[in-house]
Amino acid sequence: MKAIRSIRGMHDILPDTVHVWQELEHQIRRQLEAYGYQEIRLPSVEFTELFARSIGDVTDIVEKEMYTFEDRNGDLLSLRPEGTAGCVRAGIEHGLLHNQVQRLWYLGPMFRHERPQKGRYRQFHQVGIEVFGVPGPDIDAELLAFTARLWRTLGLRNLRLEINTLGTPASRARYRDRLITYFEARQEALDPEALRRLYDNPLRLLDSKHPDTAAVAREAPTLFDDLDAESRAHFDMLLTHLDTLGIAYTHNPRLVRGLDYYTHTVFEWVTDELGAQGTVCAGGRYDGLVEQLGGRATPAIGLAMGLERLVTLLLAQGSASEPVGPDIYLVVPAGAGAGPEAFALAERLRDELPTLRLTLNCGGGSMKAQMKKADRTGARYAVILGVDEIAAGTVVLKPLRDSAAGQLTLAQQDLPALMRARLQRQPGGPDR
Repeated sequence: MKAIRSIRGMHDILPDTVHVWQELEHQIRRQLEAYGYQEIRLPSVEFTELFARSIGDVTDIVEKEMYTFEDRNGDLLSLRPEGTAGCVRAGIEHGLLHNQVQRLWYLGPMFRHERPQKGRYRQFHQVGIEVFGVPGPDIDAELLAFTARLWRTLGLRNLRLEINTLGTPASRARYRDRLITYFEARQEALDPEALRRLYDNPLRLLDSKHPDTAAVAREAPTLFDDLDAESRAHFDMLLTHLDTLGIAYTHNPRLVRGLDYYTHTVFEWVTDELGAQGTVCAGGRYDGLVEQLGGRATPAIGLAMGLERLVTLLLAQGSASEPVGPDIYLVVPAGAGAGPEAFALAERLRDELPTLRLTLNCGGGSMKAQMKKADRTGARYAVILGVDEIAAGTVVLKPLRDSAAGQLTLAQQDLPALMRARLQRQPGGPDR
């Protein structure tokens, strides 16, 4: 019988790397809490109309990449390709946005039916951050300060910030007309996809990967010349904040992002160490989206971080945490009565040291085989409880990672206090 495999572009995360994911998520969560952001948990399936109205029905995401299906009620549903639209929908539905400031974040899988390649998958994981109700550039700066601090905390290097402004819808409309005129005069050099997009979404031609179209786009007029005074002031103040904070950036006038709802600030954190998929974090301001989805006009800004790409970068740069083994591996030599006593001792230790990592040997085996298992788990200590120890009310404590520390025999009731003292002196102990 043919084995069933995972779907192309949807990957298992195995135990040998899941600790890197856990540490990354822990650091992100801890820093978000420090900045005063609150978690929101969103469904993975939404009405397709939500994404058509928010992302734009002439984008690749809606036209080609969404996993869309009709359910048993005849409703057209889609697996979420990104998180902002669902977060806005939830904010409107539950009355979280009007005349309020909300700092929200979420974590979870997103789905796009793209051609899988390194750093681009059909199921991928993002941390999204959305702020509602703050119109000024100070919140734009806060998000960029947050991400810069996160890279430092994670020990990531060689990430650079590219930033641009798309101005208001009115200034973008003026720019759109100029772009169409520019590209119309050079249609013979455009690829078929660019020609198809020319009148629906001409800004997307600016970040085309097709070499012929990209060459034409490099000489295209920039949006900056069409900015109104308010948009210029917003962008100039944001750059002043970044200069004050010492956050280096590059103003990239060709940066437009791939979604229709962006206004004013757009940005990407990019690296050259991941090949073609070098963007690890991106976002921008979307002041019109809440109203576009049926709410009252609300200023908003957000970002998304790709966890697969961050994990890959952590591993590539040697900044990933090491896997953490048990504090104790409880060895149970063969002998009548040792098994139940070992279970009881394990539960007493867990009661007295709630954060203790303890693995109890199950399935029997010789003393030699069990000690090999203990060593393979990376445990710091083996605790041996055999028939003789049960009779004497003792255990044997054997260090597995410190060759200078000797083995000792002690009373069972003294083991919790001794382990608490020893683990507190080591990084990652039970009181961490």
